[in-house]
Amino acid sequence: MIDLNAFQELLIKSKIEFITGVPDTLLNDFCLHIEGNWPSDKHVIAANEGNSIALATGYYLATGKIPIVYMQNSGVGNALNPLISLTHPSVYGIPMILLIGWRGEPGAKDHSQHTKQGILTPVFMDDVDIPWKRLTDNFSEVENAFIWAIETANETSGPVALLVPKGVMEKGEKSGFSGDEDFLSREEAIDLIVGMFPKETVFVASTGRITRELYEVRNMRGEGHENDFLNVGAMGHTSSIATGLAIALQDRNVVCLDGDSAAIMHLGSLAVNASRDLKNYTHIVLNNGAHESVGGQDSVGLIVNLTGIAANMGFVTVKERIESRKELEDAFNALKSSVGPRFFDIRIRKGMRADMPILKFSQKENKQRLMQNLKCEQS
Repeated sequence: MIDLNAFQELLIKSKIEFITGVPDTLLNDFCLHIEGNWPSDKHVIAANEGNSIALATGYYLATGKIPIVYMQNSGVGNALNPLISLTHPSVYGIPMILLIGWRGEPGAKDHSQHTKQGILTPVFMDDVDIPWKRLTDNFSEVENAFIWAIETANETSGPVALLVPKGVMEKGEKSGFSGDEDFLSREEAIDLIVGMFPKETVFVASTGRITRELYEVRNMRGEGHENDFLNVGAMGHTSSIATGLAIALQDRNVVCLDGDSAAIMHLGSLAVNASRDLKNYTHIVLNNGAHESVGGQDSVGLIVNLTGIAANMGFVTVKERIESRKELEDAFNALKSSVGPRFFDIRIRKGMRADMPILKFSQKENKQRLMQNLKCEQS
């Protein structure tokens, strides 16, 4: 891994002021370093990657200084619209440097949900006219690439990308998971929730550690996985998947197990989901105020009133934030017979037990098992 203090000095020397983005596993230590060392008023962890592009654009318009936007390559899709219709040299011409974690880079071992994204990442850059270079863990090469990026962004009046492979800006370790012992763990909360709903309830789990822990909770309870959909990718879209299921399964409970960062990423979907007035739908946010799966960087999950937002959008709620086993049981009993979609914000502690098994499963088998259980004929 490169020396991040030296990289910060390079940013300062290059007159970089504003940094924004969505944390990524391959940028883990860079993100944590910036969170702890960059002026807090000049660093914004955004809701999604498109928001980051827009934030960076605004800052550039006010200062004329090139900003940095960081993201995982899975978030490029969120960023493409503003990259093409806002920052592209043929439109407004907004220079910025994109620091992109290259998950699924060809030749590197990674999960299957990253494979196609890894292949397409440089293709996307080429197709939308974004010059790019691949970084290495050699700092002198990184320095040269960054100087090139600054010069090219200024020359083209547009975005430039630096693709970051494994080992350049992360050690492969996660941090920020201490304290909060008074709250339920995510695993404990999932186990309680699964036990509260009827056996045939369909659970849709959000990307990251929620999918991993739901899978293990089923194993520990001696239950199968035929009622679960594990959304290992598509961050921010889990609640919409669950709503689609609930629309089709009016006689069956459907539960979305979401993370706070994922729920916030596409918050507008709450309004659409609530508008369907589905009596069989429950949206549960497991909230630790962190982007935990990619390093533990802070989210705004514990700052905003997600329950109040959900209530104003049409969900039935009972308590702003649930903070204990008893409060969860009381809230569930209070809303058990509600006549509309339900929403729970459950405060959990950061972290995961060290011996939690790695999630090993086939996405296609997961899909087929669920559809067979729902007696659905695949077209």
